[in-house]
Amino acid sequence: MRLPFLFVTRARGSVLRLQLRQFLSPDPALWKPQSSTALRFTSTQLSKEDMSFYITTPIFYVNASPHLGHLYSAVIADCLHRYKVLQGFNSKFATGTDEHGLKIQQAAEAAGKDPLTFCTDVSARFKHLFSSCSISYTDYIRTTQQRHRQAVEHFWSVLQNKGLIYKGSYEGWYSTQDESFLTPSQVSDALDSSGKEIKVSLESGHKVEWMKEENYMFRLSAFRTQLLDWLRGNPRAVQPERFHQAVLQWLQEDLPDLSVSRQRSRLQWGIQVPGDAEQTIYVWLDALVNYLTVAGYPDKHDRWWHVAHHVIGKDILKFHAIYWPAFLLGAGLPLPQVVHVHSHWTVEGRKMSKSLGNVVDPLERSQMFTTDGMRYFLLRQGVPDSDCDYTDDKVIKVLNAELTDSLGGLLNRCTAPALNPAQIYPSFCPQSFPREQGGRAVVEDYHMLDAVKGLPAVVEVHYESLDVYKALEAISACVRQTNGFVQRHTPWKLDMRDSKDQRWLDTIIHVSLECLRIYGTLLQPIVPEISDRLLSRLSVQPSERSWAALNFLPRYGGMDCPFEGRALGSDSGVLFSRLESQKGDKQKPKKAKRSANLK
Repeated sequence: MRLPFLFVTRARGSVLRLQLRQFLSPDPALWKPQSSTALRFTSTQLSKEDMSFYITTPIFYVNASPHLGHLYSAVIADCLHRYKVLQGFNSKFATGTDEHGLKIQQAAEAAGKDPLTFCTDVSARFKHLFSSCSISYTDYIRTTQQRHRQAVEHFWSVLQNKGLIYKGSYEGWYSTQDESFLTPSQVSDALDSSGKEIKVSLESGHKVEWMKEENYMFRLSAFRTQLLDWLRGNPRAVQPERFHQAVLQWLQEDLPDLSVSRQRSRLQWGIQVPGDAEQTIYVWLDALVNYLTVAGYPDKHDRWWHVAHHVIGKDILKFHAIYWPAFLLGAGLPLPQVVHVHSHWTVEGRKMSKSLGNVVDPLERSQMFTTDGMRYFLLRQGVPDSDCDYTDDKVIKVLNAELTDSLGGLLNRCTAPALNPAQIYPSFCPQSFPREQGGRAVVEDYHMLDAVKGLPAVVEVHYESLDVYKALEAISACVRQTNGFVQRHTPWKLDMRDSKDQRWLDTIIHVSLECLRIYGTLLQPIVPEISDRLLSRLSVQPSERSWAALNFLPRYGGMDCPFEGRALGSDSGVLFSRLESQKGDKQKPKKAKRSANLK
């Protein structure tokens, strides 16, 4: 998606002075959230309809190949989708491509292709990236699809019939590069490469020119009060808080009406305005409606639309938190439950750009560091409310420390034949690890049990708010505690011929495998392949991997454990291969040696 298309309005005569009350419904049902945001609800507590969930990424503009930011948006949304499925929700997950507009029209001409062929080629690159990176979308939308055209035309007609779209003559600064008109406050003076004075967009730095055009406008100015009511009444409608406050700040100023069409003579590659062959629906309005298209608009969208959640980058916040809600209010449709906003990635402290030659190819890096490796890094290091910095060395350090050494090392220790010759999920001994101190466990061990028992609730809160990095920090801290537990009791020094030592050894391994089972289950939305490998090694069946199965260490509470005595799954090797940094060459996964020294 692109920057919004803004105009300074000059209305034609008094005919445009309509009474707005007839179409400005104050109905709060359009924007009030569900009674509770699905926290700790089980399938037995919610109806089938309430167990529906709808998550979207932005649709990505096909003017260039996908970059790291596109993958980041997709991985965040995929994580939320997978998490909801684990909870028992019927989740719809949509992504896709935004394919109309002047830049696409020009790019296709330059490539010697018709626009649809050009769009199909670039859209296929996004599909390939998402397929390669385990993005489990249920719906891939393209704005050139017939179902989308029908949805856009219907949506336009609804707004027009309510008197929210009018025609007028306007003028303002225009950026061809951004495909947007700008107000005078969004423009500044600059010099081009030849030293000539020009005007540029303050936000993008691209050159702008003064233009006049006749087209259709949407009465955005009429919705300022309703938007303020929505945001003030729903403090978590835009997350994180920093971006919620930014939208409120924007709404302190008057909202100019927005252009929702372009003259057909300037823009042919787009959806024609219904009933006006001289105008093309402007690409950003066209693009936003994709969320409704996937939900089944205009006939079968109710089930999904009332549980819609958007994941977006911060550069299109105004787009999704002001313009889109205003359109929806105008059309009499509910507003999204939450707009989840994330920040951008820099490279060694600098913005990614073709001119700097520092654009990170996400497909290449996912092949270099593995799909799960890139997913883990982006979600572990990505902080939604501030920009994050990418370097290959940072990826290697994070993955080696947390996936290879900490998590992989723990699994290797607990399943090694030297400690677990029978290759089973061993028995837990209540006398060795009693509920009250007095056995062989020490106070730090009880602290570890408390941390792991409370971990699912902590992770749930962070997954719900998409502070995934906080969830992974909590998991990583518990993995370190479990490694400390094993290291503290040095099970490799116990005498297996002594029955008490053997029971304690079995208990250490049982507790550690239970911890690993919890970690593997919680990590499924982040690293699906690694989690599957880990849980399969523990012989945890697919039906035992849901959120409802997160019952930690039942034997400690005097209950039966379905895994006790079960044979472990086959050894598939190292959980995550160590990555080596090779200066002057690409980093390649290199298998870590499985040390015989279990210390």
